[in-house]
Amino acid sequence: MIELRNVVKQYKEKLALNDINVTFADGESTVIVGPSGSGKSTLLRSIDLLTRPDSGTLTIDDLTVDFSKPISQKETFAIRRKSGMVFQNWNLFPHLTVMKNITEAPRTVLKQSKEQSEQRAHELLKMVGLDEYADQYPSQLSGGQQQRISICRALAMQPEFLLLDEPTSALDPELEMQVLRILENLANQGQAMVVVTHNMEFARLVAKKLIFVEDGKILFTGPTEEFFNSDNARIQTFLAGLSLAE
Repeated sequence: MIELRNVVKQYKEKLALNDINVTFADGESTVIVGPSGSGKSTLLRSIDLLTRPDSGTLTIDDLTVDFSKPISQKETFAIRRKSGMVFQNWNLFPHLTVMKNITEAPRTVLKQSKEQSEQRAHELLKMVGLDEYADQYPSQLSGGQQQRISICRALAMQPEFLLLDEPTSALDPELEMQVLRILENLANQGQAMVVVTHNMEFARLVAKKLIFVEDGKILFTGPTEEFFNSDNARIQTFLAGLSLAE
């Protein structure tokens, strides 16, 4: 379980996170939505310590860090071992093949053997339909293929939680659907995920829990269908703004 308590993050004049209190359950998919600049990505990146809030606490299982105090390299490593981050623009190592992109961290961090790491990499590549690309370089792949490789790379580290920040925002609709189908399959298999997305169809299909963030505050947290059926005026306005229907 991930738990954030009383988390605050200030950027000069902007309060990006305003007393955030939220939990993410094991084996459960959570989607974070909200208008642009609402604090969604800041919230997600705080879980992996890519963003360091000014105060509050983060707890993952039996590990707790206090953002108001220095966080050691050992604590950072321990927290990041619990999660795997997938970014908007995949961030693959261009000088490494697909196989080496996936196996580098398991061999270095998890101390897996070459055979063990490559076996797992092939399993993951088959899962996303890209096993035949193992020896190619990122520049030889499409954006959708690179994002699927990024997901494989994150999963190779056996994370308890997969964190995804707008994972399909840089893709065209067809490639977006390829990636979203993979995430749907992972959710159905019980992989815990926390996803920031603007794709409300995906959110409705995959999320067990939905969080609505605006101006650095959580305005809703609860079951996904409860969000879509909410009579809250702000939520209705937000959903209406994403639809062509009048």
